Amino acid sequence: MEKFIYLNNLYDLYGLLLTKKQQLYFEEYYFNNLSYGEISEKYQISRNACFRQLKIIENKLLEYEEKLKLFYKKEKINDIIKNIDDSKIKEELNNLL
Repeated sequence: MEKFIYLNNLYDLYGLLLTKKQQLYFEEYYFNNLSYGEISEKYQISRNACFRQLKIIENKLLEYEEKLKLFYKKEKINDIIKNIDDSKIKEELNNLL
């Protein structure tokens, strides 16, 4: 379940870097909860092709995070914000994220 949530967070950050077709497959699998079989039937591809595409997408998202570290930085900033006492500054920083 943690991996599922992590990949969804990465998709929020890097999803636009994927092709339209990759975005579609990711959203069908992770957001609409379709199985490989359902996706392959819907888009006229083999189950294996669907599995491979989702693996490629997962690897791309992990690679983007490895290089850009946007999720990591966002989490660190959230940790820092939690320790700020000034509510106005806290609110402004949260709005930036």
